[in-house]
Amino acid sequence: VLVIRDMTLLTNLERELRERNQFQNIIGRSKKMQEIFRLLEDLADLDTTVLITGESGTGKELVARALHYSGIRAFKPFVTVNCSALTESLLESELFGHVRGAFTGAIKDRQGRFQAAEEGTILLDEIGDISPVIQVKLLRVLQEKIIERVGESVSRPVNVRVIASTNRNLREKVRIGEFREDLYYRLKVVEVALPPLRERLEDLPLLIDHFRQVFNKRFKKNVDGFSNEVLDRFMDYPWPGNIRELEHVIEHAFILCHGNILTYEHLPTEIRAYPEADDKKTVSDSTRRESDLFAKTLDALSRAGGNKAKAARLLGIDRRTLYRRLDK
Repeated sequence: VLVIRDMTLLTNLERELRERNQFQNIIGRSKKMQEIFRLLEDLADLDTTVLITGESGTGKELVARALHYSGIRAFKPFVTVNCSALTESLLESELFGHVRGAFTGAIKDRQGRFQAAEEGTILLDEIGDISPVIQVKLLRVLQEKIIERVGESVSRPVNVRVIASTNRNLREKVRIGEFREDLYYRLKVVEVALPPLRERLEDLPLLIDHFRQVFNKRFKKNVDGFSNEVLDRFMDYPWPGNIRELEHVIEHAFILCHGNILTYEHLPTEIRAYPEADDKKTVSDSTRRESDLFAKTLDALSRAGGNKAKAARLLGIDRRTLYRRLDK
């Protein structure tokens, strides 16, 4: 007996109604993270170039890995290159490879990361830091799907999905001439913008419990939870280092904790020293005023098409005051 059932409508309905707390190794149930999960699901089986943006510590590499391991290239290589850690010449060799004698120290042919990632995915981390020369070569790879090793004039085809990530404002770097506009749009076919932790505090309980389980296993401890004082402080703290900072704070607390509950005394000094409620209101009000001022300044610059003199006139201030605001 063969039973056939049309699952199309049911599958789509379940996708809309299901609240996922996790996608691969990314954790979150906030509205922003649910939107990102849906976007990653749509991108997983495609070869579309993706640009992942967000502050340091927001989990950009996790997103790149999730795209790779949930897609059709999952069983092929996933290769990461930290573009900010290498000089221009070393980065070119690292990306595209070199032949023997191409430069001093090149004693044998070397395969580049693009070839190592053949049929898989390459993550170009901190793409905003690459030099103009590498930008030109990378643009050719994205357009023509070919590479040339350093010291060689032979073009070699590559079949690699490219994912780039950065914590820089690439649009601004394009505006001031530090990043090629054509490369920017080649990379930004689809952008996955990760929110900072302070904008998704509803995900904190999930993240805290995740790290509790991780460190219980790593340190062979049996910590059941966190005191209310610790949880309140976590909700009040702005987390400038985002999820990476949260992970390190909980690890620090685990090292000092010898009981079943993590308490306020186990937290690092900078977390405990963060302004109390009365001070926080003053800090918050001051920060809000400063933020409003900067927003108005950027809006004036935008309306003035980047002309600082015109923007200063729109704001009713002199140019020196405008320059001081921009420097700050």
